[in-house]
Amino acid sequence: MIHELETADGLDERQFMLAVRRLADSLMFGTDSSPYKGSGVDYVETRPYQPGDPIKQMDWKVTARTGRHHVKDYEAPKHLPVYLLVDTSASMCVRSGGLSKYGWAVQLAGGLALAALARISPVGVLGCGTRDFHTQPSLSRERVFVWLHQLRRFRFDEGTELGSAARKLAALLAERCLIVALTDFHDPDGPAALRMLAQRHDCIALQLQDPAERGGLRAGIIRAQEAETGRGFVAAGGRGWGDGEWVADEMRKGGIDHLLLRTDEPFVPRLRFFLQSRGGFGRGAR
Repeated sequence: MIHELETADGLDERQFMLAVRRLADSLMFGTDSSPYKGSGVDYVETRPYQPGDPIKQMDWKVTARTGRHHVKDYEAPKHLPVYLLVDTSASMCVRSGGLSKYGWAVQLAGGLALAALARISPVGVLGCGTRDFHTQPSLSRERVFVWLHQLRRFRFDEGTELGSAARKLAALLAERCLIVALTDFHDPDGPAALRMLAQRHDCIALQLQDPAERGGLRAGIIRAQEAETGRGFVAAGGRGWGDGEWVADEMRKGGIDHLLLRTDEPFVPRLRFFLQSRGGFGRGAR
């Protein structure tokens, strides 16, 4: 039996769109300086003239002062494609309070997508569950909101396929991309598959964690089975069973920037600082 809910966040369409746009504005604030030079908007430097340089870029003040022709270089917009790997599996939908990991993942996907579009980077999305969900990179804001509204629906019986989705994407990509994974890493194959992607692409791993995954349930000894993988485990209600440290170690081995986002704590400022510290969306294109 399939248990399907209307949305993952309890918001109506207008509230959801406002939440995503506010998140995008917050993430865009000071996060993305371009490493490229060319004919763009913001002045970068003046350099000696080279044959073929546009006359309209001539720096006449420096030319007059030095007696040699110089031109102005400007910051050019980046076009590094962005792919969002969104974990749509059942474990993302379980919550112990507040917004679920999945609810946050969808909003974050929207915020990151709009922030990337503002930098003229096309955005695509690939679902990492058993449902077939794949959207090719596009510069259309309308398309972003179409797939966001589709993603808001979730199921409690969907398995995790982060590893196979990452390997599928690696086979599809012909050019260098920025890959952002939004997942709880319940797929044991996920870290290895992302490390493989990181050999050719710039990768970010945003790991979402529910309070229950680090303990504090006050339920004594718990014997349970992971719904998606079938793995059994034993945990104490006061001790967590999340894989935050293990995942962080695996990401470091692959040179992947990793950030743990706990759903019961304000993490947007940390995420913004994280993006600032890595140079925004374009570090891998330098």
